[in-house]
Amino acid sequence: MEKIRKKLFEIIFEADTYAGKTFDVILLFIILLSTVIVIIESVPSINQVLNKELRIIEWTVTILFTIEYILRIYSVKKPSGYIFSFFGIIDLMAILPSYLGFFFAGPHSLLIIRTLRLLRVFRVFKISRYLEESKFLIRALYASRIKISVFLFALVTLMLIIGTLMYLIEGENSDFTSIPKSIYWAIVTMTTVGYGDITPHTAVGQFLSGVVMILGYSIIAVPTGIVGFEMANSIKKAQNTQVCPNCAREGHDSDAVYCKYCGSLLNET
Repeated sequence: MEKIRKKLFEIIFEADTYAGKTFDVILLFIILLSTVIVIIESVPSINQVLNKELRIIEWTVTILFTIEYILRIYSVKKPSGYIFSFFGIIDLMAILPSYLGFFFAGPHSLLIIRTLRLLRVFRVFKISRYLEESKFLIRALYASRIKISVFLFALVTLMLIIGTLMYLIEGENSDFTSIPKSIYWAIVTMTTVGYGDITPHTAVGQFLSGVVMILGYSIIAVPTGIVGFEMANSIKKAQNTQVCPNCAREGHDSDAVYCKYCGSLLNET
């Protein structure tokens, strides 16, 4: 049994072997197929004609994902490490909506069932497991979380100030009838969306509007620079794709022998 478990782990979690690569390619195809099915089902004209066929394909995909999820739990030494990991939760979300539909019946529950079924689109996130670039991005976002949080706090404060100023400048008799509405205008203007549903009419208000527009372009560069810097650092570390057989976590250094999360030996062979 231990030999079978190790072989399954090698096929399911490792991408460096022929069997692992084949498994990944097949799984990617199934993920894309299931995502297309979800999109097609939302088109009434197609769903009415191919409802039965789409349901068969959907349940076939769901069963395959269920088997994959069970095998992933079985093949790791510490199942909880995988179950409560990011990809473990995504894998569960990929199959849960279809099964939850059994517990909701009757005409009043149709909307709930539809909502649950749309959650199957989470399957597309399973693709990120096989894209090395996405791992760099996730590490970069995590490493820059504090800097981005400070930036967002400063940005919200700036929006409050600009919105309040515009409310005082334009007055209640204009489109800026309240501070919340003025803040909404500040957000739309600074993000360069520009719906045009609220516009300043005074010279001072138009001047402030121009300043906010220019400020919006410069602010976009801040989070880009923060994440870009962290991504460069992440790539320099040159982390390998070795998956820990105990906790199923990745992100180890290229010369790592033991898992930096649980201390287990990475390569038992």
